[in-house]
Amino acid sequence: METIVPGVLYIMGPGTTVAAIQAEMGVDGSLLGIDVVKDNQLLALDVGENKLLDLIDGQDVKIIISVIGGQGYLFGRGNQQISAEVLRKVGRSNIIIAATTEKLTALRGRPLLVDTGDPSLDRELSGYWKIITGRDEYSMHRVND
Repeated sequence: METIVPGVLYIMGPGTTVAAIQAEMGVDGSLLGIDVVKDNQLLALDVGENKLLDLIDGQDVKIIISVIGGQGYLFGRGNQQISAEVLRKVGRSNIIIAATTEKLTALRGRPLLVDTGDPSLDRELSGYWKIITGRDEYSMHRVND
């Protein structure tokens, strides 16, 4: 919640970790879909790529995403709505990754993965990322394409 900035549009990824963040915001979002939130108000529930592209046009945007299950994917599995085009428009610096320590530990040292369908974007998203693991708690984890 400390990273939420007024006036910024947030694309909220699927899963229980992001759902917990939405609950802290007072937003009742979808568990498996992609939601859009601004100023703690739900703007759109369970949206597709085209709707995301419409909503982010001309906006300050951030993406809050978590690790998808035990697979370790950030993009490309279970959240294809956050397409390569959406990711390019939002930019790497506006992606926030949140994951529980247990989810990261379950990877047993394996890197996180991205599969956006755009190999050059996957390479751009590779490298070390700061991951929020709790209030004032962070971890560095490698992302591979």
